[in-house]
Amino acid sequence: MPASVSPHRRGIAALLALGVLAAGCTGDTETPEPGSDGASAEAAAPDPPSASERLGLRPGWGPSRAELDLAARRTNRMTLPQLAGQVIVARWSGTGAPTALVRRLHLGGVVAFAGNVSSTDQLRRATRALQRDAGRDWPVMVAVDQEGGTVARVRGSATGFPAFMSAGAAARPALTRRTYAASGRELRGLGVNVDLAPDADVTTGPGDPVIGSRSAGSDPATVARHVVAAARGFRDAGVVPVVKHFPGHGSLGTDSHLALPVQRRPLAALSRTDLRPFRAAVEAGLPAVMTGHIAVADVDPGVPASLSRPVVTGLLRQRLGFEGVVMSDALDMGAVSGRRTPAVQVLRAGSDVVLMPPDPAATRAAIVRAVRDGRLDRTRLRQAAARTIALLEHHATGDPAPPGSGRAASRRLSAAAVTVAAGPCRGALVSGPVVPLGGDAAVQAFRGAARSAGLSLGEVRYEKPPRPERTGRKKKDRAALRRWRRTEPVRVVDGTPVHLLSGGAAPDTGVVVATDRPYLLGGSSAPVRIATYGETPGAMSALVDVLLGRERAPGRLPVEVPGVPRRGC
Repeated sequence: MPASVSPHRRGIAALLALGVLAAGCTGDTETPEPGSDGASAEAAAPDPPSASERLGLRPGWGPSRAELDLAARRTNRMTLPQLAGQVIVARWSGTGAPTALVRRLHLGGVVAFAGNVSSTDQLRRATRALQRDAGRDWPVMVAVDQEGGTVARVRGSATGFPAFMSAGAAARPALTRRTYAASGRELRGLGVNVDLAPDADVTTGPGDPVIGSRSAGSDPATVARHVVAAARGFRDAGVVPVVKHFPGHGSLGTDSHLALPVQRRPLAALSRTDLRPFRAAVEAGLPAVMTGHIAVADVDPGVPASLSRPVVTGLLRQRLGFEGVVMSDALDMGAVSGRRTPAVQVLRAGSDVVLMPPDPAATRAAIVRAVRDGRLDRTRLRQAAARTIALLEHHATGDPAPPGSGRAASRRLSAAAVTVAAGPCRGALVSGPVVPLGGDAAVQAFRGAARSAGLSLGEVRYEKPPRPERTGRKKKDRAALRRWRRTEPVRVVDGTPVHLLSGGAAPDTGVVVATDRPYLLGGSSAPVRIATYGETPGAMSALVDVLLGRERAPGRLPVEVPGVPRRGC
């Protein structure tokens, strides 16, 4: 191996080589000693490997050995084009059931986005029709990106949950688990069986443009605890959690939707930071991990982790010991655009699900060609399909609940998370009427919470100076009138302003509330500064009760915010 190859890469290569040697010895049996009649050796001969053992599948992440065997036998009856479709989870257009697309390509599943959801009733009808007409023949994944906070594809009558950073601020893993179980039950009631959440990324601060409040915080141990708790909550409801974005996106300044981020930390440093929540997820027996489009310079330079065998097989599977389903991040993202046959590379790397290829039909054809020309082993394709089938069969039933049933759980998490970073820790934080200012959704939710709690609301008026009086000099009067008409009205706030902000610069007056990332609090000298990590009705209700002094704010900032007096009360 060239001297320029790092010791970490040599270690990964050695792990891979050991894996190949081990795989080649699975069929060995012990030779009887000379002089023996062979009877004892025959009695001790191991049972022949089962269908899933022959594919190299192991339990411990959900499905039992019997479920893995059944899935392996099903893949043995599939044609090559069916196998190739089975590993693809695609987007679809419109709000109708994507049954024709799934059946035509034998897709493993679909992922719903906001454009596929006009209402919760419509989504439920679409998923029921899909499972009725396609799911009876093979298990179909219906996935969604429903993290909470700014990443929520299903809205309307569904409960709005705050960002995952709320969990880190509240620091109560049992509450995290109950909250995400409530979210999972609503999803299960809508026919969703996989949620592409929670984020196991460890955010590093304002320089993280993608993850932010989607992370539980900047402390790897905190993130690890709440990732495991949230994922267990989803699983309690019968929804498969997908922990993402391996090996960690929160310390990177490039958005993988646009370009390829490069992780330059040495592998030893990654093990202490970004990898720690994923290690905890593996040790907890969680069933699925999503790889990010992130090049790890110390393992496989220039290659996205999602397409890298040293990262997926060497690091995630062999070093961390993960045996469950590995899913790529979406293949329609800028970080992997322009690469030849990325779906084939995903499978060769050791992953099982090809997520959101731009052209599912062309992707299936490319996988079929790769098997036929020897670039992809059919056994690897069967292994990928069997893992996913076993996972969905293992979670074939759930604990559904109607839309909106999780509102109390959402409110409890927000109440535990709300953080006063500046201002009194006891008693009322405002007196007299208040005036909410900010985005429409946050202001509307705050007004509703204030009316319910009896908090007096002021108003905003726009005033202009008095119309100029006539002097009798026509030319001068006309000029004065034109100037008056061009004068912009001045905003007059009748009450204490409550600035509900998700970003940008914060003012120095009234109450400043960060409804998403809390970093803007550090740029303000307002006497009262609060973080809610959400603008949901529950978050605004908790905020109003803190402003009135009816509830204390128990949360603590889960990230460092320079310029704030304290991390919480």
